[in-house]
Amino acid sequence: MRIEEILNKKRTLSFEVFPPKKDGEEDYEKLYKTIDALKALNPDFISVTYGASGTNARGAAEVAGRIKNAGIEPLAHITGGPSTPADIDALSQKLKGLGVENVLALRGDKPVEYDADYCKHFKHASDLEEYLCKYGFCIGAACYPEGHIESDSLYSDLENLKKKVESGAAFFITQMFFDNAYYYRLVHEARRMRIEIPIIPGIMPLTGVKSIARIKSMCGSTVPIELRNMIEVYSKSPAALREVGLNYAVYQITDLIAKGAPGVHIYTMNRADYATEIISRLKNIINEFFKAD
Repeated sequence: MRIEEILNKKRTLSFEVFPPKKDGEEDYEKLYKTIDALKALNPDFISVTYGASGTNARGAAEVAGRIKNAGIEPLAHITGGPSTPADIDALSQKLKGLGVENVLALRGDKPVEYDADYCKHFKHASDLEEYLCKYGFCIGAACYPEGHIESDSLYSDLENLKKKVESGAAFFITQMFFDNAYYYRLVHEARRMRIEIPIIPGIMPLTGVKSIARIKSMCGSTVPIELRNMIEVYSKSPAALREVGLNYAVYQITDLIAKGAPGVHIYTMNRADYATEIISRLKNIINEFFKAD
């Protein structure tokens, strides 16, 4: 089923996984066990990412096919930056053959040693969306509650979101964020600019001190001082730190649903145990507020 059709009926619960960096059978079996565990949580879809440089796109397609066979809708990431039209055609045809109906169109993060040829064919995600329309996918796109790190301002980034909608995007999934106020601002300003498609918030439990610097450099997300303080205080106790991260994610999701978010997308980092605990703590909210109309 197309994700836009699901969003027309209900809030969505979804997760993200990524294929192993190595092609070993043992690594894939571990991932497939993770997918089975996530299936037990009744998600509406599971997204599958791959390296921004285009690495392991084929493996990601196979994982998307496995998710489809498990009876869950896959959302396959397609990264335009490092790809040629021939690459996109080959991957799209493979996904269609596997029964995948939904894709997330991305430019991809620029590599450290960036050169002009990285985005030679698809300079923006909107360019990739236009190219993918011929395949009839339901196309999702990414957005950034605090604005893309390469944008001059949130409002210039919102202009890019309008282009994504005009190029075929049916819904957005946000990059991870830890201050819900930024999400509410994004939605408010997007609606003022007549961007009407659903904007699904993306949540990741922050369970390690090292994660703060990595997230800041990767996507620019602000870590609120209260969360930063808790992480630092409990940094020497992995079990306590895990509780901090999971509890904060539950708080964010509870607040987001109370204020009308169209669903929630959880970045699991291939940790089904994280997702299972979060959903367990949200059981009554999910049972009540994620039902079909």
